[in-house]
Amino acid sequence: MGKNLYVTTAIPYVNGAPHIGHALDYLLADVWARYQKQNGKTVRFQVGTDEHGNKIAAKAAEANMAPKQYTDQMATVFESFIKKVGAEYTDFVRTTDPHHEAAVQWIWQKLQPYIYKGSYEGWYCTGHEAFFTDKEVEATGGVCPDHQKPYERISEENYYLKASAFTDQVREAIEKNKMRIVPEFRKKEFLELMKDGLKDVSISRPRKTLTWGVPVPGDPEQVMYVWLDALANYITVLGYPDKEGWQEYWPADVQVIGKDILRFHAGIWPPMLLGLGISLPKTLLTHGHVNVGGAKMSKSVGNVVDPNGIMDTYGVDAFRYFFARHIPTQDDGDFTWEKFETSYNTELGNDLGNVVQRVASMLVRYQAGVIGEAPQSEHDMRPYREAMENLQFNVALDQVWLMVRSLNQYIDTVKPWEIAKTKDTDQDAAEHLAEVLATSVGNLLQIADLLVPFMPSTAKIIHDTFGTGVVTAVPAVMFPKLYVHTPDPRGGSQPAAPTVANEQPADHA
Repeated sequence: MGKNLYVTTAIPYVNGAPHIGHALDYLLADVWARYQKQNGKTVRFQVGTDEHGNKIAAKAAEANMAPKQYTDQMATVFESFIKKVGAEYTDFVRTTDPHHEAAVQWIWQKLQPYIYKGSYEGWYCTGHEAFFTDKEVEATGGVCPDHQKPYERISEENYYLKASAFTDQVREAIEKNKMRIVPEFRKKEFLELMKDGLKDVSISRPRKTLTWGVPVPGDPEQVMYVWLDALANYITVLGYPDKEGWQEYWPADVQVIGKDILRFHAGIWPPMLLGLGISLPKTLLTHGHVNVGGAKMSKSVGNVVDPNGIMDTYGVDAFRYFFARHIPTQDDGDFTWEKFETSYNTELGNDLGNVVQRVASMLVRYQAGVIGEAPQSEHDMRPYREAMENLQFNVALDQVWLMVRSLNQYIDTVKPWEIAKTKDTDQDAAEHLAEVLATSVGNLLQIADLLVPFMPSTAKIIHDTFGTGVVTAVPAVMFPKLYVHTPDPRGGSQPAAPTVANEQPADHA
């Protein structure tokens, strides 16, 4: 692995507000990027917005706005959301950027040997802006499971990308892990999907059916189809084809995507790259979906959880912690308010927040804040590092929590407050106490190091509190108890509920 690394996120369609799925993309990419930077790498981290297509034009018309005016507004919404999640991206791309549009037209011309015109009849889903095979339509009873709308039968003349020409190369790249699909079971699913070969893919629509998009070079009657335009962003944002230095970061080390778009990232994107003579990305990290109380999130059911509501009420680090640890990095996960609040109050409040306060206040009370020589923690770091390298961030955080819990246990077992009773008269007791507190600090500083990718603000508070060798003040309570959505076990009144799209936990609804 060189010093320069590149991580990407799927660019969301700006026809709706940012949701949990988007937050998961930014969070996972950010955890990886911060971990690599911590290990001395230089990371470019792309985010952006997908702004062409009929759905956008329709949304703009609904709002009485021109499409560009609408997308300008939405790009700002996404940009501030990405910052709110704490993602330290380096590059923000919009598919309406002049450089991107020009680069996409250049890409089209470069792919000319693999592009042909043909008429097509097939099942189309507007929600996905994609065609589906008879087999896929049959399997879902003719209704798109993601959008709950029947597929439409459409016949039109389009340009096609001859993806089929690259079947063997793509299959070999996936099978031999030259382009790794993580997790393994998703890799198997995709290989099964392409077992009869990659299908040629429609890459344009007639202007009469698609007005808002990049014009096809040399054919004013056709407009580029959203997937070719959108997928190209990963290289155009680096400066491809005309700006110096893009090769220093490509191929991408990790491309973070949701499972529903794996088929495009493994079936259309690689043929595009191979047609351009560019290397394939090294890894496609495919995360699952977040369900609510075992059910799929949906506006009609009314169980949509707004990530902004969570961050505004409990803080960004609490949001990052729950979704990085309690939602498996490589599979579907489940959110309920009860699970969230339990993890917030017990794991963050009791386990971590409490131990930071205890150690700081004992140092201030017994040793005027002076820490002494904090020994290196003895914990074996391999399981954490392996989990990080294997892109199993939830497993890495589990390892950190084993350390948090064992530190709490250590303090409860050695009872420094008992030792402190005789420290003024007994030199051994004073030394023992200093050693116990210094050991606790050593552990906390190591925990803080391991939390940097996940909970940067919390890690900073711990480093600031103990890192100088003297605790000048006991930090404020990091995770004050909150019982907004679940009853306070101690009885008493609860704080007012925040405005969240789903006031009621799904499993209590």
